Amino acid sequence: MVLPTNGAVLTDRNRARTFDFGAYLRTETVGGMVLLAAAAIALLLANSPASDFYTAVRDFQVGPHQLHLDLSIGEWAKDGLLAIFFFVAGLELKRELVIGELSNIRSALLPVIAAVGGMVVPAALAFGLSVGAPGHETAWAIPVATDIAFALGVLALTGSWMPTAARVFLLSLAVVDDLGGIIVIAVVFTSGLDLVWLLAAVALCALYWFLQHKRIRSPWIYIPLAVATWIAVHSCGIHATIAGVALGLLTRVRTDPDEEASPAMRLEHRLQPWSAGLVVPVFAFFAAGVPIDGEALSSVFSDRVAIGVMVGLVVGKFVGIFATSFIAVKLRIGNKPTSVSWLDMGALAMLGGVGFTVSLLITELALEGAAAERAKAAVLLASAAASLLAAAALLRRGRAVNGNGNGNGNGNGGPAGETPGNVTHG
Repeated sequence: MVLPTNGAVLTDRNRARTFDFGAYLRTETVGGMVLLAAAAIALLLANSPASDFYTAVRDFQVGPHQLHLDLSIGEWAKDGLLAIFFFVAGLELKRELVIGELSNIRSALLPVIAAVGGMVVPAALAFGLSVGAPGHETAWAIPVATDIAFALGVLALTGSWMPTAARVFLLSLAVVDDLGGIIVIAVVFTSGLDLVWLLAAVALCALYWFLQHKRIRSPWIYIPLAVATWIAVHSCGIHATIAGVALGLLTRVRTDPDEEASPAMRLEHRLQPWSAGLVVPVFAFFAAGVPIDGEALSSVFSDRVAIGVMVGLVVGKFVGIFATSFIAVKLRIGNKPTSVSWLDMGALAMLGGVGFTVSLLITELALEGAAAERAKAAVLLASAAASLLAAAALLRRGRAVNGNGNGNGNGNGGPAGETPGNVTHG
């Protein structure tokens, strides 16, 4: 068993190993492939004679009415399962901020600044292109987030020669702008706040922190507490996924002397495969099933909201991430990843346009009916375009790097024209 730690060596069955961050990224790659397969199956079902069956399953309601949890299966995937994904994202961000790449302020600032630029520019483009169209008041938020699993999957498949620092930059950027997407959800899509339930959610989060502080480790306490927190957040009117990221950020990440790994490390290790391999694909399966026929495609390219979403993801993400990164480095506010050229940064910025999980979630919150279906199709098309463009750029750069003798295709060399660093890869 390999756990992420701050340099500690863990022993399982008398075998000592250190955590290899590349192994974690490979898990995300597998998750990206499963996510892609789930989305493809959903598209096939939604555009086949089985579409009525698919819709009936997605809209089938289940759950206790007394707690206002009689939700459809699609809503359970969106509000319930996805909270686990955001819990893992919160754990990732907490780890990076406390003991990881983001614990150094200069290194931390660049992906944060890039993430902010990658949110503001796409939102501005989407709003500007759709202003006046029905739904533009909230649809601008759709292209703000980058899908972690998909983006890392494309990078691993087509950019294995790049140094680990590039992967950490992309992961940090994606986690930060997913957190930004969560904040947008909390601010824009919260209405009718119930103060009693809100106070209950705050009290439960405080209890979770207190138990962490007192080193209480029993899962029989934390699992009911997490479920209760999720119910309180859902009932107070805030989107329930906020419960996941809140608890993730409150989890202790530093290892005590008597521990092999901290609670955050253990939870991340145990839950991440479930999140990447089950939770996100199930959500994608119920969210990505939109009709894509000739008429639907033509409506996407004639709908100003959908056009705004596509331009925001493909153009806005690239411009926002790359331009803010370039300015921050030139002003010496942040440090560019080691052995990564500006051409490589351009490919990473293009990968930022792969907006899937959070973009589809915001689409379901921002729009309804046919408008939501068109926006979902726009997200799928734009994410596919960004993936293909980034993959082409990475493959071309890889050939140039290997051709110039600066790398061997295994990630041991830097980009052309730069001095390779001491980089380890999983």
